[in-house]
Amino acid sequence: MAWLVTGGAGYIGAHIVRALQNAEITPIVLDDLSSGRASFVPEDVAFVQGSILDGPLVEQTLRDHRVEGVIHLAGFKYAGVSVQRPLHTYAQNVEGTRVILEAMAAAGVTNLVFSSSAAVYGTPDVDLVTEDLPKRPASPYGESKLIGEWLIADQGRATADSDAPLRHTALRYFNVVGSADPTVYDVSPHNLFPLVYEALLDGRTPQIFGDDYNTPDGTNVRDYVHVGDIAAAHVVAAQRLAAGEPIEPAYNLGSQNGLSVREIMDAMARVTGIDFDPQIGPRRPGDPDRIVATGELAARDLDWANRYTVDEMVRTGWEARAAAQ
Repeated sequence: MAWLVTGGAGYIGAHIVRALQNAEITPIVLDDLSSGRASFVPEDVAFVQGSILDGPLVEQTLRDHRVEGVIHLAGFKYAGVSVQRPLHTYAQNVEGTRVILEAMAAAGVTNLVFSSSAAVYGTPDVDLVTEDLPKRPASPYGESKLIGEWLIADQGRATADSDAPLRHTALRYFNVVGSADPTVYDVSPHNLFPLVYEALLDGRTPQIFGDDYNTPDGTNVRDYVHVGDIAAAHVVAAQRLAAGEPIEPAYNLGSQNGLSVREIMDAMARVTGIDFDPQIGPRRPGDPDRIVATGELAARDLDWANRYTVDEMVRTGWEARAAAQ
């Protein structure tokens, strides 16, 4: 049997595709290439170019490939930009998820791993974010992911007593970095790691936005997790669903500790061998001092672990990006 990966030509999706192959599960990719790259899809993987908003296409893809489950990543993932483009964000993330659910029901596909986000929590004032923390998203992006979780949970309840009950889980994570394949790298114009890489490759000095936060070194602390670990957790979640094993409705894929932006910059200089003193710019509105999530539930159920040091996160991402020059 096969699993459909929506957004499988993207940075995270392409890693999940490879992790599925390593687990001897057949991946099928559906991607409109709005942010993904066809070159990220392995040549031996079936690739359907199209939108998740195209219900007939999604349903036909599920049927044609006898899909057992869906790992749903496709969507608009830029929280900051979502403030300026809320309607686009809701169309892609909310309507897109509804269309996926409708197509799954029509095709009799009953397993779903949803790529959610720690953005559903907003800016919580706690040391460690747990799954039961109140959800207060601070952007249309975070709101759209939370609504996506609601849609999936509602469909699960609606089908619970049917012949084809929907089994599902949502994986929430913050800053995904690094590379587990030298041909795949983060192409986002908004994420910290690729912003620093691009600056260094262009001979520019990377920038820190604010150094007066209430943290040990004055720069804000975030949850950085390696894309290889993220991909592995998605595969285990898919395997548990397919096997009918118990699974939670949502898991945080968190680092437990977090890293400051200054620590990331130090690692960048150390690993790349490019000595630089980052420029200090003004704070960005709404940036909290610290957001770090626990990963205890995922460690219990999904073999979740942080297997990479900060230097390994930087090195793997840098080598993949530099190889593309």
